Amino acid sequence: MGLRFWGVINVFCLRYGPVWVDFRAIVKYFAGGLVMIGKSVRLERIIDRNSGRTVIIPMDHGVTVGPIKGLTNMRDAVSKVVAGGANAVLMHKGSPRFCHRGSGKDVGLIIHLSAGTTLSPDPNAKELACTVEEALKLGADGVSVHINLGADTDKEMLKQLGYVGERCMEWQMPLLAMMYTRGPKIKNEYDVNNTKHAARVAAELGADIVKVVYTGSSESFAEVVDGCHLPVLIAGGEKMETDEQIVKMIEGALKAGAAGLSIGRNVFQHKDPTKIVSVFSKMVHKGLSAADALKMLKE
Repeated sequence: MGLRFWGVINVFCLRYGPVWVDFRAIVKYFAGGLVMIGKSVRLERIIDRNSGRTVIIPMDHGVTVGPIKGLTNMRDAVSKVVAGGANAVLMHKGSPRFCHRGSGKDVGLIIHLSAGTTLSPDPNAKELACTVEEALKLGADGVSVHINLGADTDKEMLKQLGYVGERCMEWQMPLLAMMYTRGPKIKNEYDVNNTKHAARVAAELGADIVKVVYTGSSESFAEVVDGCHLPVLIAGGEKMETDEQIVKMIEGALKAGAAGLSIGRNVFQHKDPTKIVSVFSKMVHKGLSAADALKMLKE
């Protein structure tokens, strides 16, 4: 393509005389074609290129609630979920320094940019504590932000989403938006209308992947997926009482068209994190049913 372009320029000059050429625009044109592939390459480290789905294990809970069970030893936690077949892990910027394993199977890395604690006067408020540029320096394959629509500070969080989306476009970094509806006006954060609104906000403000709560049924969650132009992942929420509850939730979400899951406590606080991730991976990538998943977990 480049040779053909310069050939046209040479023929034009011979026929019509010298012309002024904006070389900056030419360089930007060809360089842009190369840069645009960056996001696609990084997305393939997060989303399986064959199934088009993903299993992401968030481990960002330490900033919010402290060193909870399952995350006291981050390197051990990462090793267990990687052994189970996780596509990516998600954590804050300080964590790679003490949980990078340096051996074994590789895994995608998503750096979480948002921060907030349960000690805050407003736990629903999130601030940016990391930048896209910092995440790049850490070797990240993607970044994530947390947005609580309905919170008193949701306008600031929406601004953060727009800003991070622009930086991700500049650097070709995939952006995962964790979209929740929480605050004074929200009576039910699992309401399908709230959830599909939140997912659509992520799509329209520049995210590449969106994470939302499961709305309780395959039929209602299909509305969320249909109203969003992005791969939609389900959150795990609080630790569930039984394996049956969570595998049925995953099955329902996948049936509705979900692109996978981003589940933390129901993985790293499980009695066997490696096994549960292996089962989740087979459900997401191989179509394993909830019934067969339960049989595997009981073996």
